[in-house]
This record gives sequence, structure tokens and C-alpha cells, in this order.
Amino acid sequence: MLVRTLLAGLFMWMASPVAAQGFPDRPIRIIVPVNPGGGTDIFARKLVELIGSSLGQPIIVENRAGASGTIGTQAVIDARPDGHTLGFVWNTPITAAPHTLGARYRLDSYTPVMRVGHSPFAICARPDFPAANLQEMVARIRANPGQYSWGNEGMGGVMHLGVERVWRRLGLELTAVPFQGAGQTLPAFLGGHITFYGGSLTGAVPALRAGTAKCLMLTTPEGSAEAPGSQGLATLGLADMAITIWWGLIAPSGVPADRLERLTSAFTEAARHPDFATLMQQQAAVLNIETGEAFARSIRSEYEALGAVAGQLNLLR
Repeated sequence: MLVRTLLAGLFMWMASPVAAQGFPDRPIRIIVPVNPGGGTDIFARKLVELIGSSLGQPIIVENRAGASGTIGTQAVIDARPDGHTLGFVWNTPITAAPHTLGARYRLDSYTPVMRVGHSPFAICARPDFPAANLQEMVARIRANPGQYSWGNEGMGGVMHLGVERVWRRLGLELTAVPFQGAGQTLPAFLGGHITFYGGSLTGAVPALRAGTAKCLMLTTPEGSAEAPGSQGLATLGLADMAITIWWGLIAPSGVPADRLERLTSAFTEAARHPDFATLMQQQAAVLNIETGEAFARSIRSEYEALGAVAGQLNLLR
């Protein structure tokens, strides 16, 4: 009887919140699948800074770049599902790469934890381009099929697929020129090698503020104060085709629910800190927290939409 009582008490203790506090029992690793310095890396490191010691263990950011984010994302998926390894990603390796870039993983290969926010993609022209607004830009492209080029942050990525979907709906012909991120796209645009900058609004902000570019289209329904004079897809009656770059946390599939709950709570509290919202605003991004099943549904919807356009462009791999 005494043994049974002791065992029952031990079981109840192990199932209690006190026992759950044993996690984490070693440092947490966050894999960021890009090089240091970009928006994805900046947001990840700010979250870690704001969490501080609240989880009782250090949090280590590990940059593992390559193959449009798929190398680092695969490393997260392959990690032991004990909650000590997470990934801080943007959407290309999650919703586009499985269709177009030969990624080995699919929707059920990982667990969505939390989205922190998003930013529009932008189509920008140099100040002397003969169009003052989005409608004039569309009219000029339509009148000169195939004569204009637009840069994008990688063929088969979210930006490329999302904007090509818009071009196809409008019946526009442009030449897509791929680059490896805004660090390459913006200089090529400013140097006159491509007609339009295509990339995150975050990447375009320095040129917009310097007056060396004007933003003619955002891939959200409306324009943005960060891009004065910009117009969104609602202007063209295409609000349903909105697409953004978003950032969020994923975990390997199979992490215990109580551990996911603790991680989600800690990271959500950090993302709600005023300093994080300020940082996102500085990067022309919008705080938009979404967790658990809601986040998973958003991912699935985008995944299916981008898969359809990848098929139309014969990019499926």
C-alpha cells in the first residue's frame, strides 16, 4: 500500500506544472536559415534578447544559411523533438520550397509554433520611370510587353510566385531576374540593370528614404506609410491575391504539447514587448502574432496557393 501510494504521488508530481518546470534542462538552440544581418536574423535575435532568462536556460542563435533557407529548415526538422531546437524562418522555405526548390520536407514534417509579423513585397521603380502610380505602371507594361524586367529574391520563392500570380492575372509580360536577396537586388536596380526592384518593403526602405526609388505596388491590399504614395492590390481589384513575407517559429514534429505551450508562451510575451513592435516598424514590418492551429491553417492556405501557381509556371520539382 505504501509503495502504491508513493508511486501514485510520484506520478502526480511528474504530471504537475512543477515537473514541467524541468524543461528546458539545457540551452535552447534557434536555427536561423540565413546569414547574420538580415531581417530574419535581426528579429530572431531581438526575441532572444527580450526573453532573457525567463526560460531558465540560455538561448543560442545559430545561423545556417543556404539553398533559399532549406538547409537550415531541414536541420530543424531533423533535430530531436524535445523542444530544445527551434527554427526562426521566413515563408519561402516553408510554403514555396517544397514545390519549387526540391525540399525534402512537407507540411507535416514540422510543427508551426508562432508567426510574429509580416511585411509587404514591393515593386519599385527609379524616380524617372514614366508612371506616377500603379495604374499608370500597369498600362505602360501592357503597352510594352516583354520590354521591362523585375528583380526578385530567388526563382521559385514566395516573392517570385506571388508576384507572377499577379502579373498573370493582369496579362502582363515582364522578364523575371533572380537574385539572392535584397542585398543583390537593390544594387542591380539602382545601377539600372533591371527596371523594377522586387523584394520585401524592408529591403526597399533605404532607397525610398534616400529618394532613389519610388514604390508603385505593394502586395498587400493597401499601401503603406513606409512607402509614401504606394498602392496595394485592392487598387487593381486583386485584394484576394495579397501575399507577404512573414517570419515565425517552427519546431520539429513531435515536441510534447506541454513543452510547446511553454515555448509559445515565452516567445509570445517577448513578441508583445513594445521594443519588438518598434523594431518591426523600423524594418517596415507589422506585428501580427498568430500561434498554434491558426498559424498552421495560414501556412496551409499559402502553401496550396503557391503550389498552384508553381504548377502554372512549370516550376514543380
